[in-house]
Parts: sequence; C-alpha cells; structure tokens
Amino acid sequence: MVLVFGDHRLDLERRELRRGGVPVDLEPKVFDLLAYLVRHRDRVVGKDELLQAVWDGRIVSEGALTTRINAVRRALGDDGRAQRLVRTFNRKGIRFVGDVTELPGPAAPAPAASLVSEDKPAIAVLPFDNLTGDPEQEYFVDGVVEEITTAIARFPWLSVIARNSSFTYKGRAVDVREVARELGVRYVLEGSVRKAGSRVRIAGQLIDATTGAHIWAERFDGALDDVFALQDEVAGGVAGAVEPQLRLAEISRASRKPTDSLDAYDLYLRARARCNERVKEGLAEGVRLLQQALALDPGYATAMVAISGCRCMQRNRHWIPDPGPEIEEGIRMARQAIASARADAEVLTVAGFSLAFLAGDNGAALGASERAIALNPNLALAWAHRALVLVFLNRPDEAIPAAEQGLRLSPRDPHRFMFVQAMAWAHLAAGRYEEGLPWAEETLRENAGLPGLRLKLSLCGHLGRLDEAAECLRRIRESWCEPTVASIMRGPANGFAPEIPARMAEGLRKAGVPD
Repeated sequence: MVLVFGDHRLDLERRELRRGGVPVDLEPKVFDLLAYLVRHRDRVVGKDELLQAVWDGRIVSEGALTTRINAVRRALGDDGRAQRLVRTFNRKGIRFVGDVTELPGPAAPAPAASLVSEDKPAIAVLPFDNLTGDPEQEYFVDGVVEEITTAIARFPWLSVIARNSSFTYKGRAVDVREVARELGVRYVLEGSVRKAGSRVRIAGQLIDATTGAHIWAERFDGALDDVFALQDEVAGGVAGAVEPQLRLAEISRASRKPTDSLDAYDLYLRARARCNERVKEGLAEGVRLLQQALALDPGYATAMVAISGCRCMQRNRHWIPDPGPEIEEGIRMARQAIASARADAEVLTVAGFSLAFLAGDNGAALGASERAIALNPNLALAWAHRALVLVFLNRPDEAIPAAEQGLRLSPRDPHRFMFVQAMAWAHLAAGRYEEGLPWAEETLRENAGLPGLRLKLSLCGHLGRLDEAAECLRRIRESWCEPTVASIMRGPANGFAPEIPARMAEGLRKAGVPD
C-alpha cells in the first residue's frame, strides 16, 4: 500500500518515504513509527501502544521516544510548534492528522520509479508561456522547449522527463511543487517568450522543487529571421548555463546529507565541493573521498576521472611531487576512465585533459575533447579543455575561439578559471602580451593562485611592468616557493610544446626572476 498526503508518498512495502518525488532518509524505527501513526490516523495513539507496536514492548526512555517523534516531524517538514501533521495530546498520546489517500502499491508505483532513474537527479522542462500575443508563434515556443530538452538530455548524469510527459501541463496554471511530485523530479525549468517587432526575448528560470528556491534565471534576445538558428542558440545557452548550476545544487544537497547514509555518488559530490575550494587541504580531502567512492564502486568512472583532475590541480600548485605516485595514479585513473566510459562526454574531456597535463599525451587529449564535443556540444568544460590542449600544441589562434565558445555557453561557470586561463595562455603563446594581461588578471580574480600569478608575472615581464611583477613575486614568495625560473616553471603542463615554456621563462627573466 502507498499512503499519499500532501507532497509525501509513504510506500509501506518498499519502506520508503518520498517528499516531492525525492527519497527522505529515515532510521528504521522512525519509519515504523511514522507508518504506524499514519495507518492508525483515526485515533490518538498512546505511549504504551507505540512501545508495543514499534519496539515490541521493550522499555524505551521518554527522551528516546520524543527524539523519534521529532525525527518523524522533521521528515515531514513539521515541528512541535506547528504540529500540522503530527499532533500531541497532553497525557493521552499523539495522532497523525493529515488527509491521506490510499493507493495499491503494485498498481501505482511512485512517479519517479516509472519516469526517471532514481540514481540521478531529475529535471522537467515545462512548456514555456507564449507571451508574444501571436498564436502563430506557438510552434516556435514549443520548438525552443523541445530543443532545450534535447540539449539537457545530453548530460548523462541527469534524467530528463520526456517531452510528451512535460507537455501535458501546456496551457495550465501549475504549481511547481505539484508538478515535481507528479513527475518525480527534483528540478523544474520553466520560462516564457515575448516578442517585439522581429525580435524575441526568451526568459528561463530553474527551480529546486523540493524547496521552491530559484537556482538560476537568464534571458536571451534574438531575431526571428532564422527561427531554427535561434532555437539552437537558445537551447545551447540554456543547457550550458543550467548544467553547472544543477551540479552545484546537487553538491550542496549531498553536503547536507548525514554521513552515515552516503553512497558512491554522494561521496563524489562531497569531493567535488572540497576540490572546488582549490586549497591544499580541500584537494587532499577530495581525493580521499573519491577513493572511498571507488572502494564502494570500483567501476565508477566519474570518480576515477575526478581523481585525475585533482592530481592536475595539485601538480599545478606544487602540492605533490612530479614525478611521483600521485602523478602515476592520476594518469592511471584517466586511462581507466576513458576505457570504461566511452559515451560520457564529461569523463572523456577531463580524462583527456589529464593525460595531456600529467603525461604529455596531447593526441589522446585532443581526440577525447573532440569526441566529448561530438557527444555534447553544449558541455562548456569540453571547449575549455580543447582550448588548453590547442595551446599546449602551440595553436593559439585555434584555441581562442574554443575558449570563447565555452564562455558563451556558460558565462557563470564554476570552472570559469579554466576558460580565462586558456585565453591568457593563448595570447602569451601568440606573443600578444598586451591582450593577454587582462585575461591573466581575470584568472587571478577567479582563482588567486599560483597558475594565475605565474601567467601575470611573465606577461608583466614581457611588457616591462616591473612594479606589478614585483607584487606577483611577493605573493608567490609568501604562499608557494622562493621564486626562481626553475621553481615557477615546475607547475605548467607536461604537454606544452617547447616554444611556450621558453616564452614564459623569457618573460620571467625580464621580470627579474633569477634562474
């Protein structure tokens, strides 16, 4: 039997509680207590009855019973003051007072089980509102939504509700939380299209349906001259911008999850949170969590490739020896990930870049980034990696358009540091030092670490801006190493064509750095 109340579904046979389509973690006794209260909601249940039914008559302290009742309330979004669903009657007992609908379990599985994969976060793209005032534009509005749905579906870590399910809400005023409950999704993307003359404005917003919080909002302007080109442009922009925000939301969710209920995916997300800090202790802890994830799931390619990415960051900041066992682990993880996840664009691009950075295997890296972009042309990170590998190969004029495409797809990407770093490196490689300096400065604003300082220092040396170079040297000396050309040059990728490190070293010497 499945008991439905509000946005909750209590599946007695599966021993599962869902809120808004999302599983709620419950201790076994807390689940038993909730189930008993809901099934006997017609009356007040006394303490002795609860102890007999849930604890088999064993003696349980008043404090332990109160703790379990409070846990039931928290799971339902209730509390002891509001008592919306679980009400206390002094000296009598407690009663479940919510309105309940009973459904037969086998005939009515939870929506998430029938529509989406339960091991992935799920999203529904709802029909956009046509605010153009022109019914003839309905086909265009629907086409935009279809293209966005297809574009987001290219990210394999997401489950996307099919168009024919989402479009059942077309023309209806809907409550996002109710939609999420019915479709079994955690996130909802909705939007609208307005028209002014031959131009349209398309607005979108991403909502976490479990909390009602807005995660992302953006608008896109374009001309209706080429409808299909505009649909493609909007779909790519929405997908490229939404995916990183969904990833951050999932990382935040996993970080709040109790540590005694973590699986490999949650460990991976927690590791991402620590790695995103880009500090020495955070990266070390991230690797440890990823290794735990692999211990639970030895074939988890996403965790493998995340380890290789961490090793790149650690090496770039002089936090692990090169060569050394950590570098060897990063290379091994990258090769294993490519072998086991040939159709996962993110795994391919991170693994390929790691092989270029750690092993100098630019051919494998370029091939991996090209395959990743073919699989998902809206994956901004793949464009950033492609740009950096092209810089390694001393092809800066090809690298710049790739980095620009990544920035267009995801202008607020949490990995923006890599995009702007690629631009700075490309201009350095091309000898365009004046154009490269603003990108190096933006690199430092995104991540005030050694990679950005190294770039700015060399560019300032080439430009004769010695006061700014002296400030870079001071910061390097304080946090990383005594600056010499040899020590500073220990970090850049193994895949660099020899001309580029030579050009960087020349700039360092001009900035007054001793060999």
